[in-house]
Amino acid sequence: MVNDMSALWVDEQIESSVRVQNSMKIEREDHKLEKRLCREVGRAIVDFNMIEEGDKVMVCVSGGKDSYAMLDILLKLQKRAPINFSLIAVNLDQKQPGFPEHVLPEYLGKLGVPFHIENQDTYSIVKRVIPAGKTLCSLCSRLRRGILYRVAGELGATKIALGHHRDDMLQTFFLNMFFAAKLKGMPPKLVSDDGKNIVIRPMAYVPEKDLSRWAQVRDFPIIPCTLCGSQENLQRKQVGNMLREWDKKFPGRIENMFSALQNIVPSHLMDGKRHNFKGIKTTGVADADGDKAFDADDFNGSSTTQLPGQSVIKIQSL
Repeated sequence: MVNDMSALWVDEQIESSVRVQNSMKIEREDHKLEKRLCREVGRAIVDFNMIEEGDKVMVCVSGGKDSYAMLDILLKLQKRAPINFSLIAVNLDQKQPGFPEHVLPEYLGKLGVPFHIENQDTYSIVKRVIPAGKTLCSLCSRLRRGILYRVAGELGATKIALGHHRDDMLQTFFLNMFFAAKLKGMPPKLVSDDGKNIVIRPMAYVPEKDLSRWAQVRDFPIIPCTLCGSQENLQRKQVGNMLREWDKKFPGRIENMFSALQNIVPSHLMDGKRHNFKGIKTTGVADADGDKAFDADDFNGSSTTQLPGQSVIKIQSL
């Protein structure tokens, strides 16, 4: 009996030790994730001069994981930033059926951040105007954008922060290419179409998977969308699934595509408005940036001495 009790006690101590070690490991990983999120958001803010001294940033909070994370990280950066700026959280209550109106005010109140809830019944407008089965996003986003621009002016906000992340930006690029025949993406900073507001996307460098993990860590009170969030066959969702599949099968491809958005070479595309193709003349002087069919150094196993055709053969699974 004594031996059995001793063995049981030893087992309990081992299990307790394993639990403690696992808990410490999770805590370390969570801390690393927080540091990475703060670093990437801070880097985007600096790279694109998103937030300046004295800015009043209107942080658009929808109730989804992305906007919650954006507000969370901006509050952390605000405490350590070398400049002074203020934040005000804004939610547009679109009067969707079953929308839990108490969730955001209670959450924002506990944070102690100034906030404003704008009540506008855009849900009824969208459902009345858009035929059943059709995509709701276009009209919904236009209505929402106009309202947020107006609210920004009323609140005296100098910047409007949206919670789009790196994956959103890539999805938009492919959507424009596939369906609008344009090489156009979602910029990290822009002047709004009314010419009165500057829109910023502080999470431009952040991958969605990090935000999903952070939402679990912080236990955000997620509010599902019954408009666009409920439409399973959206083209954006299909493109998103394509990118996630690529990320699983070809590690590094997403990072390369995102980097490509920051390394544009107009002379090697076909837009005559961006490059003077008609005016091209020979100079007789060698140019290191002159025409190459492929940047061979970017392909594993290829050599700069090979012809382009030879290099292509070695590129697998493009």
